[in-house]
Amino acid sequence: MTERNKKKSRKFLGTRRWGVGNIKNNRGKGSRGGVGKGGTKHKWSHTVVYEKETIRKIGFKPWKPKKFNEIDLSEISRQMPSGEKPTVEKKGYKVLSSGMLTRPAVIKASAFSKKAEEKIKNAGGEAVKL
Repeated sequence: MTERNKKKSRKFLGTRRWGVGNIKNNRGKGSRGGVGKGGTKHKWSHTVVYEKETIRKIGFKPWKPKKFNEIDLSEISRQMPSGEKPTVEKKGYKVLSSGMLTRPAVIKASAFSKKAEEKIKNAGGEAVKL
C-alpha cells in the first residue's frame, strides 16, 4: 500500500527553525544571494562534469555563432536602385530565397542559398560571390 498522507512530526512544533537551520533558510530561493545554482562558485565544477549538455544551450538548438548576416530577395528588390541591370553589393551577407526578384540585377554577396541563385538567374540577373 502506498502512503497517502505522511504523518506530521510533532517533536519540534513549538520552535521556529526545526529542520532548516537558520530562520531565513526556509524561504524558498531567497537565501541564495541573487546567484543561481545554489549561490556559490564551486557548483560550476558539478555542472561541467555532470551536466555538460546544459552549457551554452539556447532553446532547442545548439549554440553556434553566425557566419553571415542574412538578407532576403524581397529586401534586395526594395533596396535596388533604378536603372537597367543595377548592381547591389552586400558584403558579409548571405542572400536567402524568400520573396521574388522583380527585375534583373547583379547581386554581389558573401554567400547565396541554392534557391536564391536559381531565382536570380530565372529573373535574368547574376549572383556573384565576394
